Amino acid sequence: MSLHVGDQAPDFKLYSSDLAEVSLSAFKGKKVIIHFFPMAFTGTCTEQLCTMRDNFSFYEGIDAQVLGISVDSPFSLAKFKEVQNYQFPLLSDFNKEVSESFGAIYPEFVFGLKGVSKRAAFVIDEEGKIVYAEVLEDAKDLPDFKAIDDALKA
Repeated sequence: MSLHVGDQAPDFKLYSSDLAEVSLSAFKGKKVIIHFFPMAFTGTCTEQLCTMRDNFSFYEGIDAQVLGISVDSPFSLAKFKEVQNYQFPLLSDFNKEVSESFGAIYPEFVFGLKGVSKRAAFVIDEEGKIVYAEVLEDAKDLPDFKAIDDALKA
């Protein structure tokens, strides 16, 4: 079941690439942009997160928190973050619970891999409500970054 605009975002606790526990509720009072992505070090995922990295000053300027989530291990995500110089946390949903709760998971992906995060973007407002939701079926597609930015400005 995927989430929709107006729904309360489910809280979660995941470990970051820095091995710190991060919860969504810790950001109450801030806008949060969550980017789910299938796999670290792949072309479209790198492009998705690099777009966020390259526009980070905009998000920082409006006091919005960016989070990247995939089912990769925290150790893979740490290397990915280091190589790409991401300024925001990458969170490991290794057990797939958060991807499932947001409706952003492929039951089966390429190469017979099961339980991989779909490419998706959510904007959560200061009270934890979803104000933008996009879950993509085709992993080659990118989220609508303009629509994300517009939701943040509203």
